[in-house]
Amino acid sequence: MCALKVNENQLLAQLDQQHLWHAMNRHTEGSNPMIAQSGEGSWFTDLDGNRYLDGVSGLWCLNLGHGRKEIVEAAARQMMQLSYSPLTLSHTPAIQLSAKISELLGGSYKTFFSNSGSEANETAFKITRQYHNQNGQPGKYKFISRYRAYHGSTLGALSATAQANRRVKYDPGMPGFLHVPPPYSYRCPFGEEVKDCDKVAADMIDQVIQWEGADTVAAVIMEPFISGGGVIIPSPEYMQRVAEICKKHDVLLIVDEVVSGFGRTGKMFGFMHSEGVQPDIVTMAKGLTSGYLPLGATAVSTHIYEKFKQEGKDNHFRHVSTYGGHPASCAVALKNIEIIERENIVSRVATLGESILGKLKDLSTHKNVGEVRNVGFLYGIEMVEDKDSKQPASDELMAKVIGFCKEKGLIIGRNGDTVPGYNNVLIIAPPLSSTEEDLSFIVQTVKNAINEI
Repeated sequence: MCALKVNENQLLAQLDQQHLWHAMNRHTEGSNPMIAQSGEGSWFTDLDGNRYLDGVSGLWCLNLGHGRKEIVEAAARQMMQLSYSPLTLSHTPAIQLSAKISELLGGSYKTFFSNSGSEANETAFKITRQYHNQNGQPGKYKFISRYRAYHGSTLGALSATAQANRRVKYDPGMPGFLHVPPPYSYRCPFGEEVKDCDKVAADMIDQVIQWEGADTVAAVIMEPFISGGGVIIPSPEYMQRVAEICKKHDVLLIVDEVVSGFGRTGKMFGFMHSEGVQPDIVTMAKGLTSGYLPLGATAVSTHIYEKFKQEGKDNHFRHVSTYGGHPASCAVALKNIEIIERENIVSRVATLGESILGKLKDLSTHKNVGEVRNVGFLYGIEMVEDKDSKQPASDELMAKVIGFCKEKGLIIGRNGDTVPGYNNVLIIAPPLSSTEEDLSFIVQTVKNAINEI
């Protein structure tokens, strides 16, 4: 590398230290950040020319990988035709995308667009409270979510997020948010002797609704699979049971598909693994555009929307997002979905998630692996100090595995800043378009890393 280029890179690193505030990172004086420069497929290259396979799809969002010319061209065409229009009015891409979302969800929905998953969930909370108010039940304002779950970083979404480390120094949160134990069979919160942890976890939601009073509980919000909290995979029957409980108590079911949606799990949406479940509200972002442009969406069943048609000064939804449903973002989402369908991405994920990535389950016998959990292209490897005690692996052990992978050209994640003392799950969630060679590289590299410790 020429001296001029080295100097330019050093200057960028200095400017980074001086001016850029990194998400989730502790400040380390004089550190050299990884500065991404270019990307192709599932790989990206940094300023120093090092090439890495992105084993976590950016932040669980780069589902179709880098360099999809069709998506870029769709954004450019739309911006040339109509650079911006607010959804206080309407525009063609938003209309087409909202109709497509209803088709994909298999029901009749009205979609409100925003910019991110956090905003999509905030929107869902406001809609839910207003719905119950206009349905003659103004006292139904509480939300139930699960410990270890993540629903966003804005204050309402953070209040639903039950990860203690994420809330340190930001509490108290918003009132009206309750938390229940997750369906976490490996570390069953109800005791190791409990045989059907998922059923007990679902029944706990029923119990809490009764304890709080069903006339005060507005909704249950859940990811189909707890992702950032450690890739916790319940049985399909778990969500079916929760849906039944919600219906019994006239409580809405909000399904957070921000990570699970658009093929990540081997179904178009994660809730589709549970037969017969049709959520009242579905929130989405990330894979909606494969990260090419920001876009969030809150899809609301039309039976809920009916209450917003009522005459009255304050009965409409008094909520706005300046850039929510931006024409270019909607055009990108439409093209993204077109590619997912044309290339049979969802069925491909279901197949390769087992046939190739499934070889990661061979690690289950390793002395430092407590459990390997998976669905589609979403894998969590829970690391322990030893199998008998299930003591969570130390930060040092976790860093060794992640560092080894990075040295070999693979970026993987972990459930950092979630539960105190339990940030011990390696997370692997590659782009859904990853080649078979890419997936084999992931498996072999992770195996080698864990076998090195």
